[in-house]
Amino acid sequence: MVEGSRSQLSSETVREALARVLASNEFRSSKRSQEFLRYVVEHTLNGQADLLKERTIGIEVFGRSTDYEPGEDATVRVKAGEVRKRLGLYYAEQGIHDSVRIELPLGTYIPEFRMPEAGTAVPEAVAAPSIVPPPVPAIPSTTKSRGPLVVGLAALLCFAAAGVIWVRSRPADIPMAQFWAPVVTGSAPVLLGASFVPVYGLDREANPNPKPQDFVLMTDQFVGGGDLIAISRLTAMLTRTGRPFRLKVGNDVSFQDLRTGPAILVGYSYTRWREISREMRYFIDGTRRPIGITDNGAATQWSLPNLPADRRTDEDYAIVSRLFHPDTHAMLVEVAGITQYGTDAGAELVTNADLMAEALRTAPPGWQNKNLQLVLHVKVIAGSPTSPKVVATYFW
Repeated sequence: MVEGSRSQLSSETVREALARVLASNEFRSSKRSQEFLRYVVEHTLNGQADLLKERTIGIEVFGRSTDYEPGEDATVRVKAGEVRKRLGLYYAEQGIHDSVRIELPLGTYIPEFRMPEAGTAVPEAVAAPSIVPPPVPAIPSTTKSRGPLVVGLAALLCFAAAGVIWVRSRPADIPMAQFWAPVVTGSAPVLLGASFVPVYGLDREANPNPKPQDFVLMTDQFVGGGDLIAISRLTAMLTRTGRPFRLKVGNDVSFQDLRTGPAILVGYSYTRWREISREMRYFIDGTRRPIGITDNGAATQWSLPNLPADRRTDEDYAIVSRLFHPDTHAMLVEVAGITQYGTDAGAELVTNADLMAEALRTAPPGWQNKNLQLVLHVKVIAGSPTSPKVVATYFW
């Protein structure tokens, strides 16, 4: 709906504002956020705001099936929270002087379009006051001294109130900070390790009609695409927090590395590091058929019975583990899917504040100081994983 100077905001003006937002740094990096915002804005401009329901958005924007139940899949709610955050960042910096602002109020998927004077005013530059040394007063009376005291107390209260408002407006950041706190505490750099994926190589020009013996197993040259995306998410997060880290690939990661400080292992399920997680409750067992996740060694329904040889699947499962490992005596985070899609989705969860808040919404009291495992299910649409859904948790 158009609020504020209603008659001055044409659909063309709003679409121009939308184009600026979608081209910004905050939205260029997220195709899903772009699609979500474009969808809700266009439907509102076309007089179809009444169709902007969670279930409809889930089906038409995120490709959910017609039997999609929003209560079991928080993708739309999580993405709406992310879009609100990106809009806030955009209008706080790059779009601070935009003449039209697009907002997505809490509790609704219907956007509002505001002129600055009708919404958040654009701050004007204020000349810095000159600093003049105060005169040395005579002995001040008690009455006169109350003015500065009252002003000081008022300022302190304002700062405190602003802090409370900021914390309450960013509740999703708290679970993610608590998840990572045991890992990033201390001065030792975090080890970030990616695994190699075994690949059979073939020189097709030299072997136009290859035989089985012409294929060569290469165990230490390739990393999965989803694993690379996962690594990029984690390095970006560590960089934002100013946390030093070391990146190692494949066999460069030694057991001694895991004992010298906290470590994050990505895509470990097909490497020798699977032995580190074999004794955990939830484990990706690649030796079973169908391949899937075990629960204390027993098969579960979290498996991929129809996984094709090229590993292109329309769903995946993943495990996120955070624990103080008894063998390495250091904090360890493992993020791995049965395929690369699950690994990608797992890394998205542990680096996205809204997803993390949703995943830990029902965690038991004191989970922050416990070891934990999250089992995730993720749908894959057109070769891209959707936001993961937590199907099981374990805290100890």
